[in-house]
Amino acid sequence: MGERFSLTDGVIDKAELLERAVAALRDGKLIIAPLEHAYVFVADAFNHAAVKKIHLLRQDARGVAAQVLVGDIQTVKGITLEFGTTINSICERFWPGLLTVNIPPARGLVWDLGDERTLEEIAVRVPAAEFIREVALASGPLAIGSATLSGRPPTRKSRFFPCLDSDYAAIFDQGDLEEGPSSTVISVKDDGVMLRRQGAISLADLRSITPNIAVPA
Repeated sequence: MGERFSLTDGVIDKAELLERAVAALRDGKLIIAPLEHAYVFVADAFNHAAVKKIHLLRQDARGVAAQVLVGDIQTVKGITLEFGTTINSICERFWPGLLTVNIPPARGLVWDLGDERTLEEIAVRVPAAEFIREVALASGPLAIGSATLSGRPPTRKSRFFPCLDSDYAAIFDQGDLEEGPSSTVISVKDDGVMLRRQGAISLADLRSITPNIAVPA
């Protein structure tokens, strides 16, 4: 039976909530937690069964890969290739925050984000949402998927999710989340950067760090 813990009422202190989240993930279980503007299913990125369960609950199409959340830039450098000077400068400016980086993963990582390890890049970011960022710092890379059915709008309320209580270990409840912009998505290859989707961070914002941001033709 999944438990519900409030992140706002102060009944259980922050350190204990963090410990419970990390313990559940290390046991191969899912949790539900808030990001900046949506609740997400969360699993240890290296636990194949837990990541697969996210895709099953969301009814994702075959080959859909989970996004990866990490706690800091150093962790990203350890799980990716081609994290060069340009992307480092961009990420130092906009992380933690709503910037998603599509980048080739490091060789030899023992994970399957749902794509059967066929994709040439992963989507990774350091979130501004404090609780989940601290979970990632304590536990390592996290695989996430919006806590809703594939193709549906993100879930901002903490009460309705497409799963049974037995499908997750805990919900970390921050109440109703504010609506907000999506993340900006960029891709990196050979230290070249291309804008894939403009969201919270504009093209002008990115070019304030480096003018060499390409856009699709």
